[in-house]
Amino acid sequence: MLQQVLDALEGNRTFRRKVEHIETLNARQAEYGEVKGLPLSIQKYLQDSRIQLYQHQVDATQLIREGENVLITTPTASGKTLAFNLPIMETLSQDEEATALYIYPAKALANDQLSVLKHLESSCGLDFKPNIYDGDTPKNIRPWIKENSRLILTNPYMLHLILGWHHQWSRFYRNLKYVVIDEAHHYRGVFGSNVAFLIRRLRRICNHYGSYPQFILSSATLANPQEFSRNLVGKTFQEVNHDTSPSGKKHFILYNPFAKWGDLSTHQETKNLFQLMVLNDLQTLCFTVSRKMAEIIAMWTKKELNETRPDMVNRITAYRSGYLAEERRKIEKGLKTGSLVGVTCTNALELGVDLGSLDGVIISGYPGTMISTWQQAGRAGRAENESLVVMVAFENALDQYLMKHPEFLFHKSHENAVIDLQNRRIVNGHLLCAIKELPLTVDDFERYFEADYDTLEEIRQMGLVQETGQGLTYVGRKDPAMEISLDQISSDHFRVFHNKRLMETMDRQHAYSEAHEGAVLINQGETYIVDQFNLKKRTINVKKMDVDYHTQALRNVEVTIEKELNNRKIGNFSVSFGEVKVTQDFYKYKEMLYGKTLATHELDLPPLKYHTRGLWFTVPGMVADSLENIFTKKDAYAGSLHGAEHALISMFPLLVLCDRFDIGGLSTNYHPQTGKATIFIYDAYEGGIGLAEKAVEVMDKLVEVTRDMVKSCQCRKGCPTCIYSPKCGNDNKPLHKSGTIFLLESIMKMMEGETMEFPTHLTTDHHEISSPPLKTSMVGAEGYHEFENPQNLTQKGESFYLSGNYQEALSCFQKALQMDENLLSAWKYQGMIEQQQDHQPEALKSLKRALQIDPDNPETIYYLAVSLYKTGNHKECRDLAEKLTRLRGDWDDAWCVLGMARQALGEGEKAIQAYHKALEINPLNEEAGDNLKELLED
Repeated sequence: MLQQVLDALEGNRTFRRKVEHIETLNARQAEYGEVKGLPLSIQKYLQDSRIQLYQHQVDATQLIREGENVLITTPTASGKTLAFNLPIMETLSQDEEATALYIYPAKALANDQLSVLKHLESSCGLDFKPNIYDGDTPKNIRPWIKENSRLILTNPYMLHLILGWHHQWSRFYRNLKYVVIDEAHHYRGVFGSNVAFLIRRLRRICNHYGSYPQFILSSATLANPQEFSRNLVGKTFQEVNHDTSPSGKKHFILYNPFAKWGDLSTHQETKNLFQLMVLNDLQTLCFTVSRKMAEIIAMWTKKELNETRPDMVNRITAYRSGYLAEERRKIEKGLKTGSLVGVTCTNALELGVDLGSLDGVIISGYPGTMISTWQQAGRAGRAENESLVVMVAFENALDQYLMKHPEFLFHKSHENAVIDLQNRRIVNGHLLCAIKELPLTVDDFERYFEADYDTLEEIRQMGLVQETGQGLTYVGRKDPAMEISLDQISSDHFRVFHNKRLMETMDRQHAYSEAHEGAVLINQGETYIVDQFNLKKRTINVKKMDVDYHTQALRNVEVTIEKELNNRKIGNFSVSFGEVKVTQDFYKYKEMLYGKTLATHELDLPPLKYHTRGLWFTVPGMVADSLENIFTKKDAYAGSLHGAEHALISMFPLLVLCDRFDIGGLSTNYHPQTGKATIFIYDAYEGGIGLAEKAVEVMDKLVEVTRDMVKSCQCRKGCPTCIYSPKCGNDNKPLHKSGTIFLLESIMKMMEGETMEFPTHLTTDHHEISSPPLKTSMVGAEGYHEFENPQNLTQKGESFYLSGNYQEALSCFQKALQMDENLLSAWKYQGMIEQQQDHQPEALKSLKRALQIDPDNPETIYYLAVSLYKTGNHKECRDLAEKLTRLRGDWDDAWCVLGMARQALGEGEKAIQAYHKALEINPLNEEAGDNLKELLED
């Protein structure tokens, strides 16, 4: 069956031309070990269950027995759960008062593990009364759990709320021996930074009751496991990372719908592959990018199977969050028993819910991290079974890079998971929670919270705490835990209502970009139109409406450097890191359908300002000069900077564990603080969350993979696969692909310390491909910005002039001349506009001022001559036009204006000669032809 699918993918022309790469991962034999001295009841359980322990499980058990904090990073399905359950069960069987706390990021995981623990409890003849304590736990049994359960399963959200009620849990905390944090790699970014302080609050409370629990982390493979575990918990860990479990042969296929002029979308290709696998009786899990697509792909597949294999229709289903718990359990059981052959889902099934052995997995779109990719791929081929994994690419830069560079997926280390312990808002919030939980002493502050004393002083200034003999105590009225969201930094939230029902909440950034007045808002696959946006009350009202267009908010972004904290030298290249202020001005939005703009509307929103942390680097003048010499098209340099910024941000998640929308960027060919062309990349959260700081460490690798991605793209001018951004605040303008490659390669040369020798031309051997519609703008903002220096204002004015927007152009020139009154182009273009608007006296003044700067500038002479003619200064016009014909005798317009001046002065013969000369150069010069005809007829 599996071979038939492989044969189809390799032999069938429909599929074959889109298979970019097949990586066969060889089978691996198990390595077994033995844990000495286990209680007889646990030994009997292992024997009765025919469980042989893998060597890494033995190693983990031994380290836990020795009192070490342990981080287990072996792959999915390698038996991590049993590795920590064994020593915990051993302790609970030997100490009847001992307790343990298991923390999971998702309720489904806790439910699944409760079944495992109850089975262990009954099989081993133990009595530790495992129970889940979360928001779904019935209130009537909560007191009993607090008094009796020795093993509690919960999630960070619940733990955050109940820590303040620790006196009700005194028995549990006093005897707490172990804290297990499963799927720990999910605790990164804003969520992870909040959870890191939550764990420190938990440790402090345990210590208050006299317990010092061991911490056990279970995680996917990370590039920085020691740093990550230390930041998350505040303790050092021993890592168990050698996988000794068996593995069957796994065929991993990279499938690219856009490899050969793809005519089907990624979703349609996913449906075809899903159908191919289930028709060949491969039990398959298909991961999709959204709940809506999980439903749609299942629906498409059922519809087609109903015509050919109606017996299989009921063996296909979708699975997503939002389903009732009993429905999800039914689907999970169907996969285990084999009654279901195909399930489409979101990443809800990526985590460790036990589904049994599957034959195949489809990953529709790169999940955003290699961790998620391997978590999802690990669902196929349990134990020694042969399996198949197909990853289907989207057209974005990250997906396409992995299609062209499979070695990055199969042979490189995984991403860095970032936790930031310095974000002032996060620190302040959790310090207030800690103070409410227990009076805070100086010793506690230094031991647990790793913050500076300025933070403590800020809290004192809030008026919510007071000094007592026991330390700082909380005197505020509100529970600070209720004011803190673990998923967000900002407390500035907007509430979205539909028919007076609260539909969702979002922070101000998302509200501005996704839910402004007139925006199309998507919620659970349904479309709504925002019809009221109340800034004062921070409420958004929507009405349900089926529309086929989407909206995209446009914004201007400014970044101000507030403080440089670090500077890293890489060869001859320098990258800075520090505190920055970001100002976003959402000034209009577009209604779009398939990339076409249907309408544009103005927005009236106050600027969004926040302080964050970011990196920046400047581009040397010699690079700019070389680039502009090679690419002479207007905006080539600006487009190169903008393209490099977009591309760097698109590849950012490959090395730093985050979502593209967690970061923002800005490029400019002049920044007033650096005085040079500058590119910024910053954390899109108040205070920053450590992403840009980590990127500084991997900057050389980031530039390299970005250059490779842009260069390998087969388009000619740029597309969503390389330098377009789905959240560009400038509507992806200007962009210049070849210049982007040149700029990135120049930076690489600087990093390698090479002498800067640049070519005089650059050739590209790519063909142009069509571009799909852009996605709706998101938080973070990427864009190109012209800061108001005289040169940039003049260039912008020229651009407005050439597009016919004379009023905007005039405004730019006037601003530029206020800064520098010796700008030839500004005076010249100002005069040209005034001339076209028939403001001849003003035009004469501007053009004469331009001529003072450069007396021999042909264009200035011509327009001044025209104005002189129009104002009746014919003699002065003739003299200037004669000078112009000496400078530019190849201009037909020069001879024409000379003929007009001579004709007005009564110099008929000389006028005829001038018109003849103009028509020799350009026979189509209508003005010269009409004037000559008039003279000859007279």
